Amino acid sequence: QLQLVESGGGSVQTGGSLRLSCAASGRTFSWYTMGWFRQAPGKQREFVAATSWPGNSSYYADFMSDRFTISSDGANTLYLQMNTLKPEDTAVYYCALSYTQLARAAGAYNIWGQGTQVTVSS
Repeated sequence: QLQLVESGGGSVQTGGSLRLSCAASGRTFSWYTMGWFRQAPGKQREFVAATSWPGNSSYYADFMSDRFTISSDGANTLYLQMNTLKPEDTAVYYCALSYTQLARAAGAYNIWGQGTQVTVSS
């Protein structure tokens, strides 16, 4: 049974940085996508960024600037480096896995982590 565990959330001030981690344990397959989503209070869960294997192709939400960078250790850990954080980045951030290549829709993701809270204060 594959499990995803996020860590690295916390509280920072505007302009600060955080690095989220997502550790995957259990069996994966050769073709999959791992991504990050976020959900702010009262809002729908939205896609942030993802990486598909094989090929290690990374892609981001259309609204996403270069403040966020997705990466992996090539094994079982996914990262999201978040710089120049803003109060509107406040949300619960989720790691998820999809067996669909280049997936963006939350409904295309099969396995979810429990989420980690990111709070940015002004």
